[in-house]
Amino acid sequence: MSGILTKRVLSRRTVLRGGGTILALPLLDCMVPPLTALNQTAARAVRRLGVVYVPNGMMMPHWTPSTEGSGFELSPILAPLAPVRGYAVVLSGLADRSATPVGGGGAGPHARASGTFLTGVHIRKTEGADIQAGISMDQIAARTLGQNTQLASLELALESVEILGGCDAGYSCAYTNTISWRSPTTPLPMENDPRAVFERLFGVSDTTDPEERRARLSTERSLLDAVADKAASLQRGLGPRDRGKLSEYLDAVRDVERRIQRAEEQAGRDIPAVEQPAAIPPTYAEHAEVMFDLLALAYQSDLTRVSTFMLAKEISGRAYPEIGVPDSHHPTSHHQNDAEKLAKLAKINTFHVQLFARFVEKLMAIPDGDGSLLDHSMFLYGAAISDSNTHFYDNLPIVLVGGRSAGLAGGRHVRYMGDPPLTNLYLSLLDRVGVQTERLGDSTGRLEYLSDV
Repeated sequence: MSGILTKRVLSRRTVLRGGGTILALPLLDCMVPPLTALNQTAARAVRRLGVVYVPNGMMMPHWTPSTEGSGFELSPILAPLAPVRGYAVVLSGLADRSATPVGGGGAGPHARASGTFLTGVHIRKTEGADIQAGISMDQIAARTLGQNTQLASLELALESVEILGGCDAGYSCAYTNTISWRSPTTPLPMENDPRAVFERLFGVSDTTDPEERRARLSTERSLLDAVADKAASLQRGLGPRDRGKLSEYLDAVRDVERRIQRAEEQAGRDIPAVEQPAAIPPTYAEHAEVMFDLLALAYQSDLTRVSTFMLAKEISGRAYPEIGVPDSHHPTSHHQNDAEKLAKLAKINTFHVQLFARFVEKLMAIPDGDGSLLDHSMFLYGAAISDSNTHFYDNLPIVLVGGRSAGLAGGRHVRYMGDPPLTNLYLSLLDRVGVQTERLGDSTGRLEYLSDV
């Protein structure tokens, strides 16, 4: 075990080691120096940023609250956020003008939507290797926040991003496969395999050799078994509150690991009808939940402070029979004001919010320093298209959740006039996590009213 325990103060970088495993720990009370005048300064300094993206636009009449200010009522799509309403700021009126077609780029609205969402930079129309976008907001944050974590950022998805070539009317699939760009020519791949994410976070193998990996998996030994003795030894030296925190964290790691193993066992028994990684759970909801839980563990153990998560890709044809929508998402989103299609689109939109709401509720229940993980994390949830039938890029559906330690004032619906760029919001969020950037894409300044009406 690395780290020093002196006068009951534990190093923030303490980890548990054993059998090829390196298990990071959550922020414990004894990791904050007790003799400082501001005992919780170290905890407050840890701020996290995340983006959760949904495709194919929104059923806007069911998304937008009917009233503004702190007395607003949650709309039908946003209703699942009721338990965390006091943490939520619904933002209306923001626009992504960089997605607007120029010259001969009229077709391909979905690629332009996701390709510009976090960059504010118009993308090059190409199906070849000469892709070009901009540096995304999350990667600007990762350059600074990633200096203090094992992983600079984490990029997650629920659909395969292995499709190459053209995906949307002359635009490369690179623009729809990710929303995260390390540089204008370097899109970051999104990972949809929970096992791969788990191993990236917890380093349960010293090798990438597939035969050795299969042999290790066949032993069905838990990651926690490898560090059990050291974990027990560490717990004996902790106070009651920290023992409880550590126990809850280890239980959460074991629960996620078991669910991944169960998915692998199910995949091994069944004859696969489609090609997909073996660790992907059988249903969309189970897949989303285990990926969200992995993200919660990554934040809880401070393995990363920056993340992007695509609940689906633009032009996603996924059907959702489990919620009564057996139709493909993308064609349904082109509703042409058909009442039946609009109702189905609203169901899909609400389902996505339900999965996100479960995640932020979990963060609200996890202690972190002088508050909760949700207090010290800011999440932007939204889409790059508003009305899906017309592919509008204005009045985008955006909600912020969390961030009280960064000064976000929740429980409000704020409407902006004049179509301010979405990138103005990004500059304001970067400020709140301690990352100073003068300009981002098509930004024109900072966004007001995030802290107060």
